[in-house]
Amino acid sequence: MTRPRATPVTPEADTTGRPATPGAGTSPALTPPAELHRRLTGLLGGAARAWLDQALDEAAAHPGTHGPISVWELRLAEAGRRCGPVHADAARVLVLHTARADADALTRVYFQGTADERRAVLHALPHLVPGPDALPLVEDALRTNDTRLVAAALGPYGARHLDAHAWRHAVLKCLFTGVGLDHVADLARRARGDAELGRMLGDYAEERGAAGRPVPEDLRRVLALTESAAAPAPGTDDPHGTDDPHGKES
Repeated sequence: MTRPRATPVTPEADTTGRPATPGAGTSPALTPPAELHRRLTGLLGGAARAWLDQALDEAAAHPGTHGPISVWELRLAEAGRRCGPVHADAARVLVLHTARADADALTRVYFQGTADERRAVLHALPHLVPGPDALPLVEDALRTNDTRLVAAALGPYGARHLDAHAWRHAVLKCLFTGVGLDHVADLARRARGDAELGRMLGDYAEERGAAGRPVPEDLRRVLALTESAAAPAPGTDDPHGTDDPHGKES
């Protein structure tokens, strides 16, 4: 299969391998796979690009699960060495997507893989699992002390499927562990008007103040969201039930 070379673009991840800031356009969880592939091939050198092409061809030829381990699963382990740590997440997400890995295959890869491979699985979830079947992987990541797993768990899939109680505690864990809240997908919508989250954040802010410690700016920002009015449900923008902005029926 021949794939066109893309025009090089500036990478969004830094040289330490930290994930790109969500919304930056190259976060593997937020970028459509076709666009992710276009950007990645523009960033990779010739040998890495050839390896990626071969890995994707193998994944396309042998999708799903075949025996105890699929050929594309072996490529996941190679991605860091072949593409470099900055681009490994994107390469692994593309392999998983091309292989059409389902929730069972993703679960096996997650629990048998390294922390890097687990993070890639979390990034791939919104592209591959429409329902809550893979939520246990998100919950497992949120129980770890690996801040990169915590950040990945709070991408679009976690935002869609975590219940309110688990999501609130995940936001608080980000503040405890120093994970920037820019990594929390759909933060503004879910936090807006959430009085219980506001209470939890207020208690945490008071604890830090009593200990003489500064209150993180992220905490202040989300606390302000919880104090704003909750967004109205679709079709209920007008509290009077009319189309007239002054509440008068026509």
